[in-house]
Amino acid sequence: MNTYFRVHSILKQRFFAALLGFIPMLIAPTLHAQSIDDVVLNVYKSESCGCCVGWIKHMDENNYHSTVFHPTDLNKVKEELGIKPEWASCHTAVTDEGFLFEGHIPAKFVDLFLANPPENALGLTVPGMPIGGPGMEMGNRFTPYDVLLMNKDGSSSIFASIRSAADQ
Repeated sequence: MNTYFRVHSILKQRFFAALLGFIPMLIAPTLHAQSIDDVVLNVYKSESCGCCVGWIKHMDENNYHSTVFHPTDLNKVKEELGIKPEWASCHTAVTDEGFLFEGHIPAKFVDLFLANPPENALGLTVPGMPIGGPGMEMGNRFTPYDVLLMNKDGSSSIFASIRSAADQ
């Protein structure tokens, strides 16, 4: 075999080997992507809280599944999970991956977060209990609110601003 054909054969082999090396990188993100149908939210709430039940129903209607827990000291659970007092609401949901969803967050923002979690993110929160949020419906009343991104370093930033019920 002359040198030209030998070099051509080696280059062709290397090209296909390199091409095959890229295939796992191209399909790897889809292998690890989790369907919302697979997400189970472990929800920690007070046994008597009705608005939490409303939020869980909202999440269930949006293809999430919830397992509910009623700890004797809900604030201690929040503290152990890293939820600062200024981020707190009436319930805390935790995914198997450890992401936290505090309060009355609309499902579409949980979807957005889980589709591409920001680096060093702890999760999302809607501090307090804004009227008109999922589980906090009171007729046509609505209070604008922000969904905050909680970071592992204790900082937070606005993830989404909800100015009307239609924004949810």
